Amino acid sequence: MRLFRLTKIVTVGLRFGLDRMVLDADSSGRLARIWQILFFWRTFPEPRAVRLRKALESLGPIFVKFGQMLSTRRDLLPPDLADELALLQDRVPPFPTAQALDLLEGFYGKPIDEVFRDFERTPVASASVAQVHLARLPDGTEVAVKVLRPGIDRVIEHDLALLEAAAMLLEKIWPEGRRLKPREVVAEFNKYLHDELDLMREAANCSQLRRNFKDSALLIVPEVYWDWCGSRVMVMERMHGVPISQTPALLAQGNDLKALSREGVEIFFTQVFRDGFFHADMHPGNIFVHRDGRYIALDFGIMGTLNEVDKSYLAQNFLAFFQRDYKRVAMAHIEAGWVPAKTRVDEFEAAIRTVCEPIFDKPLKDISFGKTLLRLFQTARRFEMEVQPQLVLLQKTLLNIEGLGRQLDPELDLWTTAKPFLERWMDERMGWRALVHGVKAEAPAWASTLPQLPRLVHNALADAGKQRTLHQQRLDKLAAGQRLQGRMLALIGVMAAALLGLELYRLFG
Repeated sequence: MRLFRLTKIVTVGLRFGLDRMVLDADSSGRLARIWQILFFWRTFPEPRAVRLRKALESLGPIFVKFGQMLSTRRDLLPPDLADELALLQDRVPPFPTAQALDLLEGFYGKPIDEVFRDFERTPVASASVAQVHLARLPDGTEVAVKVLRPGIDRVIEHDLALLEAAAMLLEKIWPEGRRLKPREVVAEFNKYLHDELDLMREAANCSQLRRNFKDSALLIVPEVYWDWCGSRVMVMERMHGVPISQTPALLAQGNDLKALSREGVEIFFTQVFRDGFFHADMHPGNIFVHRDGRYIALDFGIMGTLNEVDKSYLAQNFLAFFQRDYKRVAMAHIEAGWVPAKTRVDEFEAAIRTVCEPIFDKPLKDISFGKTLLRLFQTARRFEMEVQPQLVLLQKTLLNIEGLGRQLDPELDLWTTAKPFLERWMDERMGWRALVHGVKAEAPAWASTLPQLPRLVHNALADAGKQRTLHQQRLDKLAAGQRLQGRMLALIGVMAAALLGLELYRLFG
């Protein structure tokens, strides 16, 4: 079976000229010339990036997903490939409803009509890993039921094994292969896919995001119905809205597109700088707009997390960038430990200035945050920076948000929208508000500790007294030992002198 799959992959690769992409990297050109003679009848009028995208689409959903993941690694791929792979869509035919029913009835242990009041047999959405059916709970609540594809685990393991073999081969035969780290990329894809296969994990992500935006005037996140969820089934509140990509429908619904574009940016920066937990798959298919103007988020399989160091790095870099303080940018990298401490600040600063100065010849509204961050990553790699996975996810999401925002409002000035968030975050972490926040955070611990303080001080002093006593006893014992040793040495000296005197007396009488 694996041999047939491998044969298909090789055939598709040859049909779309993917072999040429590898051979073109040979600086001598000999292999490319020999290959051209062997396959003289082939011509490829389309660019290499288009051919790669079409090849992945021909190979099926797992390879499509691999291409989507690759498109986020702009720190590794040439821009033309990354841009084209970003166009990949998960257009997958649904699997038979009978299989979905078998899986659901096996999980619930009873017929589907005893679990749900209504269950629509025709799926409303289908992707490479799962499909969605609409239903009603026994109390009449409208829900969406997400079901994993039967046998998807086996398909994934099978194709991952082939990808790993291809990655190893690529490293050996392609001069650029080692720099692109194909085996590491496949390992990252492996983790990414297995995370998506656990729908309980996705449900937990959804629940956390909903809690973060409880009572929000900007974003609606569906409720999870845990009693109906499992690792292969997720049941959540059904959402009604218009896809963000359908601009005419949004206008017909009475939405203000300029306000929507600003609110989308506000939601993203709130997730990043307030919560450190953000939706990392915000393509148009996962974002709807409710009739009341609020955004609706769907599909929570891929989420990004940021710690305080990450957030500080981002805030300092964005603010320093737009103030053209490149030394501050360089220092932020070194302080975060993402470039070696031995890095010369002046050299790093000069490299950043060389890359970024041309950007600022444009109006602020035309500057791409995502591309600015990408250029920063590419420059930092020259100084031995290993790009952090969470920042790659963030950069990919930022590009999505920019694209959506400017689709709604071509005049969107992302900097003007984002700057207040960055400045407020910095102020809360470094100004007087940081002190107040710290006091509030520590107050519960102080409340429980303060009543115990006298006893703790007494115990500490008593322990210190005991330690001093023990220390003094050890010193006294050591001094006594030294005195005893001194007396023994004196006695030995007297005896030696006496013996010497006796020996002299015997010799000289």
